This record gives sequence, C-alpha cells and structure tokens, in this order.
Amino acid sequence: MMTDNREDPSPAGRVAGEGPLDQLIGREVVADTAGSVVYIGTLRWAGPEGLLLENADIHDCKDGHATKEQYVVESRLHGIRVNRRRILVMRAAVISVSALDDVAID
Repeated sequence: MMTDNREDPSPAGRVAGEGPLDQLIGREVVADTAGSVVYIGTLRWAGPEGLLLENADIHDCKDGHATKEQYVVESRLHGIRVNRRRILVMRAAVISVSALDDVAID
C-alpha cells in the first residue's frame, strides 16, 4: 500500500519495503545527474517529486579541478562538504542513486 508523505518527509512516514530507495533512507548517498552536477547528502525521503537530502553538497564539477568521479571519491574519503541543510533534488534531474559507502575508492 502506498502512502503519501508530502506533509511528513521523514523515514518514520515511510512503509518498509515500499521501493528500492527505502534501503538507502538514513544513509549518505550520491545522486548523479547527466550533466556536471552531483548531489551528495543524507537521504531522508524519496517520493515522486524527488529526493530529500539533508546535510547536502551540491557541486558543479565545471567549477573545480576534479571530475565527478574524483569529487565523489574525495567526498567518501574526506566527508561531505555541506553547503545546504536540506534540498529537494527533482527526480527528473537524477540518473542514478547509490550509497556513498558503495563508491569504489581503488
């Protein structure tokens, strides 16, 4: 049974096993895009609108020296460079989501 969590974007408002992203709620994740922007943060909610990340980093790799992969690996090794307390990443912008600790560093 699906629940509408628009008013309560919290892990407690979710039904266990509802979708594939549920196993990542409460974990640090990487939301990759087709462009040069990458989102890294703690996944608090996933719904039709998008992903709610807390303690998040929005990074455009055009603005730095590192590729997206290098930047994500640096974030795994040294921690997330938080520049937003909360952000709703629109679902249409995301091409993949993975746990930050699943990023291969070798």
